Amino acid sequence: MPEIEITEIPPLSAGEQSLLDLHSVVNILNVLRCELVVLGLTVADHETFFNGGIAVCDRLLLSLHDRAAALEQAAHIEEHEQTVFDELDAKLAHLLVAPPAGEVAESTANLRTVFAILKVRAREILARAAAPDRWEEFDIEQLRAGFLGVFAAIEKNSKGRYRILYNAACQERNDYYVDLKIEAAAERTVRMPPVFHDVMRDLIANARKYTPPGGHITAALFQDADCIRFLVEDTGRGIPPAEVAQVVQFGKRASNVADVRTMGGGFGLTKAFLVTKQFGGRFWIASEMGQGTRIRIWLPCPAAARARAAGFAGRSADADPSPPAG
Repeated sequence: MPEIEITEIPPLSAGEQSLLDLHSVVNILNVLRCELVVLGLTVADHETFFNGGIAVCDRLLLSLHDRAAALEQAAHIEEHEQTVFDELDAKLAHLLVAPPAGEVAESTANLRTVFAILKVRAREILARAAAPDRWEEFDIEQLRAGFLGVFAAIEKNSKGRYRILYNAACQERNDYYVDLKIEAAAERTVRMPPVFHDVMRDLIANARKYTPPGGHITAALFQDADCIRFLVEDTGRGIPPAEVAQVVQFGKRASNVADVRTMGGGFGLTKAFLVTKQFGGRFWIASEMGQGTRIRIWLPCPAAARARAAGFAGRSADADPSPPAG
């Protein structure tokens, strides 16, 4: 697939930038809200039966438009969790007709899992707000385990509609096959901005979202002393040719995915591009209708970036990785 490099997008408003910075929690809050609605329908045939918990979700979602307000809410996420479960316990205890025990137990477990993820994201957001440009060491095996956990949560949320597998020999018609590779010259660790971890997670989740069951998703990262190279490729719907550059703009989705149910805000690619730009990187997209999409990112490592700026890197900007042929 021929690639195009994305170099600019229209500027964002303050509210849009806040939503972008906090993108990692949008999906989680929407999933949490949906789980409360479904549980209300299950136990009381009323989608707003757990109105207190739903109000918590709505308040948190609204706060994402204001960075200061969102950071304040993130600092009190345990209190919000307590509010939701206090209401849950109280209302379940006073039901006149006992609800299906298995379904309630499953929903409650799902809510606790979602809150566990939400609390991790809240801690990440607060840490990044304190030091937005920092780079951190990530253990490769722990990084890989984290992504496998994301896929496990996605598979669980499908409620049996599909499986996500890592061995092509075991793939059946409704299974996704994922090829996940994370490698580094340092062998055991990679060093990257923590926000880039979000970008990787978002792009991998997007690849799954827009690829039908039976598809193949590749996600690969390699780091050496000079740079990070990251690639996500899928066998999904692809993007209409005239829209490839547009889908990186805030809130834009391709016209051929309007029927795909999504919990996100339509700015995962925007975040990926702007984070890449923030750290001096380059960003490419390749896509063909009915064949799939490939996103490729190159980030200079801090020492290499300083050397290049001082003229001591021993190579020009033209030596940066260019899109491969085809």
